[in-house]
Amino acid sequence: MTDPVRTAGRNRGAGVWPSIRAERAALASDLTDLTEEQWSTPSLCAGLTVHEVLAHLIAGASLNPVSWMAGVIRCRFDFDKQVAMRLAEQLGATPGETLERFRRIVPSTTKPPLPALAMLGETIVHGEDIRRALGIRRDYPIGVVTETAEYYQGSDLVVLAKGRIGGLRLVADDGPFTTGSGPLVSGRTLALIMAMTGRATYCDDLEGDGVELLRSRCGAA
Repeated sequence: MTDPVRTAGRNRGAGVWPSIRAERAALASDLTDLTEEQWSTPSLCAGLTVHEVLAHLIAGASLNPVSWMAGVIRCRFDFDKQVAMRLAEQLGATPGETLERFRRIVPSTTKPPLPALAMLGETIVHGEDIRRALGIRRDYPIGVVTETAEYYQGSDLVVLAKGRIGGLRLVADDGPFTTGSGPLVSGRTLALIMAMTGRATYCDDLEGDGVELLRSRCGAA
């Protein structure tokens, strides 16, 4: 039987890019046969459809530090405007075109000035923004989601996570992840990741005295 802690350690030793590629490929596979109506479904990422979230993921995998900074300057340091601009650049004329663009970036190691772990987190979180909205379930490797949870519990980079879970004790019931002290929040590692990155829907999957406090913080930026 595979030890999830050792698996997570091997992932760190080998780098996270194999995990990022695997998660991108899995998402592309899950989206292969969507209908037009499904592509237009509102995702869990506020204000974006399934189709638009996929374009956002393409944008993140297409920007190096130089092009990212050029966009920031062009948008006068309005980071939300930069995100919207890059999304529009990658949105295909049809969902099929966008999906094909996404397939092409599966092996990409291009990234903005962020840790590679942030790219893994983006792939998993936005993948779930899509999957949850469509009723698709993925069983993630426990080492991969553990590593992602460990990243988010100590970071407010790109998305507020560390600040959102302050004063709470998070404990996974499917793997080794645990962090913090205070009222308990427990459940699957994936649900903890999604709640700590602001997706209130996943609080329904969690248990403990701290769940409602965490839910109340999910509207925070």
